[in-house]
Amino acid sequence: MSLSAHINQNIKRSLQLTESRTTAAQMEAETVRTRPTAVFMVFGTKGDVYPIAAIAAAFASDQKQYDVAFVTHSAHENLKGHLGAKGVEYFPIFSPPVLSSLEDNDAAGSTELPFSLQKKEITRKHRQECLSTVERIYGEGPTIDGDLIIINFFALEGWSLAELFHVRCVVAAPYVVPYSAPSSFERQFRKELPLLYKYLQEAPTGKIGWEDVIHWMWPLFSEDWGTWRSHDLPLSFWPFTDPVTGLPTWHDRPSSPLLLYGFSQEVVECPGYWPSTVRVCGFWFLPAEWQFSCDRCAEISSLVSLRKLKAEDELCSNHAKLKTFLDSSADQPIFISLSSVGRRALITHLVIYFILNDFSVCSMGYLRNPQAFLRVLENVLNITSHRFILFSAGYGPLDAAIKLFAQTLSSASEQMQCSEDQSYLFGGRLFCFSGTMPYNWLFPRCAAVIHHGGSGSTAAALRAGIPQIICPFILDQFYWAERMFWLGVAPEPLKSTSLLPDEDDYPCIVKAANVLVGAINYALSPEVKLHASQIAKKISTKVVFTAGIYDNGNGKKKTLH
Repeated sequence: MSLSAHINQNIKRSLQLTESRTTAAQMEAETVRTRPTAVFMVFGTKGDVYPIAAIAAAFASDQKQYDVAFVTHSAHENLKGHLGAKGVEYFPIFSPPVLSSLEDNDAAGSTELPFSLQKKEITRKHRQECLSTVERIYGEGPTIDGDLIIINFFALEGWSLAELFHVRCVVAAPYVVPYSAPSSFERQFRKELPLLYKYLQEAPTGKIGWEDVIHWMWPLFSEDWGTWRSHDLPLSFWPFTDPVTGLPTWHDRPSSPLLLYGFSQEVVECPGYWPSTVRVCGFWFLPAEWQFSCDRCAEISSLVSLRKLKAEDELCSNHAKLKTFLDSSADQPIFISLSSVGRRALITHLVIYFILNDFSVCSMGYLRNPQAFLRVLENVLNITSHRFILFSAGYGPLDAAIKLFAQTLSSASEQMQCSEDQSYLFGGRLFCFSGTMPYNWLFPRCAAVIHHGGSGSTAAALRAGIPQIICPFILDQFYWAERMFWLGVAPEPLKSTSLLPDEDDYPCIVKAANVLVGAINYALSPEVKLHASQIAKKISTKVVFTAGIYDNGNGKKKTLH
């Protein structure tokens, strides 16, 4: 599209959208705000969302002058109670779950909509819902000094919405940015937008420049985002350009946005070419009460922490079997959980994000054959003397496979000990639990952790000072797996087939089991255990929302601990 066409379209749509937004705001008849509002908009899996939710709760508790809103996918409905207890209002986004183009066809082979049209429809609904939600939060009144929007890397809608509502935008993530610009990005950008490239390259210190774009903002410079900005928002097609002329806003250079990383500098190197506004805050750990799937266990844990109960009463009577299993032998068990790898509800928006941005995404049903996975563990138990704790995280197909094995393979005494969310398999050496427990309680009682490489699981294992075996599947999981190997606290990353073979035939199962046994032996070597213990002593466990998240209007920055 030509520049003049962009200009004409933008002027027309700007007038239409301004009028429609004004009418909608008048119909809402909302009370004019008197307090600044901090909007946390985050999407993705539990590991993406929960750490930022904990920050939002801490922010609301510490900064009483703020109203705090939390916008995320409806799959994270469990957060509503935790956030509400801290005065944070929860706003769910109900964009439809779509996983991959492989799911276009139903059982009869027919197709409801071509995948490309599904992508467009998901994009439209999701972004419209984000816009209307932020409109509800901020209302029709003027911006208040201190208003801000905090986003993660899967909520880039928030960047343009912050621009639309004239509020500050801050980025927060518990991991290094999980996507990088294509190798041709800078060359094409310089060719197609030479003035904007010059504008960014010549940015003064502290202002948005090319470092910010290449580090994390580059997806915003796509036709898809540009069309949304100019068609549905009265904004320029490209960020940092005039909506009428399309030229860079030489007269108005916004400040480089604060980017808060929730990991330790003892673990992740911070290169000098990162933007100067990057802050590495230390790992962000969730409140213990957020991590119990059992409300009674959470209540007991709180009473124990307040010293109103004895430590031996840490779990409720229904879940005391887990502690019994942990204490039944001097040899600590090995923990296994793949968390959101199997749970589609928790990865819905993450996949939607990649669909919308044309990243290549394969089917997210990684745990396609739970029976084969359990057979691998059975063979590992036959080869070794280890015991295992398996957290299924409520993933239905895996829970169903566990129950089937418990009914057909377990002894009568083991079956007597089973309950709705707990099972013993393979001679009582595999304890299966479909709920969740705080990792800071569980991991110190384990010899090692086998997981998918999520930032939360990685951080918890580092904090506990125990070895890790990582089988990554997507995004930052590969980074964490390689990084843990480089730090000497884990073997080389496992291939997915070494833990989750697609076929249930005996040779595949045995091969996968042998690979897993080799990784466990490596992880439990004295050298790896020493490295894990040493790093645990170094890393910061302090949750810090560091300097600059907000400015109180007189230029004085504050820090939220």
